[in-house]
This record gives sequence, structure tokens and C-alpha cells, in this order.
Amino acid sequence: LKGTKSPEISIKGKSLKIAIILPYFNEELGSELLKNIKEELLKNKVGKNNIKIHRVSGALELPFAAMKISENGKTDCIIALGIIIKGDTDHYDYVCKTTYNGLMQVQLIKKVPIIFGILTCANVKQAKVRVTKSGLNKGKEIAIAALLQTQIT
Repeated sequence: LKGTKSPEISIKGKSLKIAIILPYFNEELGSELLKNIKEELLKNKVGKNNIKIHRVSGALELPFAAMKISENGKTDCIIALGIIIKGDTDHYDYVCKTTYNGLMQVQLIKKVPIIFGILTCANVKQAKVRVTKSGLNKGKEIAIAALLQTQIT
């Protein structure tokens, strides 16, 4: 929603273990999104050593990576990141739907919360607005969602 601000929360994340999966595809924007997420997690006292970054080639590889990470039993929440920008073909629709369904399936089967931090954007300009601190700062929203999800017992 336009003009909606992220809630200010205070969750003591000191003991939380968060895994973040980031594709190499759209590296520049993805790195900024990751930076914003890490800032918010650290602000909420998640230990720097408790934030593990895992890299994959693209969005379609996220569900498998999430499955492997969830199997170690040492993660309180997984944040799956990515930026999918619409092109001139149907590829965008297939990638978005397949990735979303795969991540949903993993979280329900493995019972580890997975935050869908994948930005599906019409164009690069929209992606930049959603990622940057001066824009919507979706990174902060994604981190807050992860912190809140860890509180469900």
C-alpha cells in the first residue's frame, strides 16, 4: 500500500538463527536488499554470527536450497530473496509461480518458516524503488516478517 510504513518492532533476536538465500541474478539490487535485511536483523539483536548467507544462481534454485537448509534443524527461519523483473515473455510468470509454490511446499513439509522475500517487479525502476532505503525499503519489511514469524509456537 502506498504510504504504508513498516511497523517498529522490538524482538530480542539474540538466540535466533536466520538463514538468508540470495541468488546471484540481479546482483546489485539483491545485495542492497540483503544489506537492508541484515541491518534490521542486527538492530533487533540477532547475532551477526547467527545470520547465514547462502547463494544460488537464480530464483528457481531457492526451493531446493531452502529444503537443504531446513534439514539441518539449526535454523529458526529462512529468508528467500530474489528480484524477478518482468520481460517480454511468459518466463516471468513461470519463475514467480514455480518459486512461490516450491517455497510454500518446503515450509509446510519441513515446518520451518520461509519468508518470501522475492520482489516481483514490472521493471528495473520499480525494483530500485522497492529495494532502496529512500523507497519502500522492502528489506526492512522482510526482516520484520522473519522476526515475527519466529515468535509463532
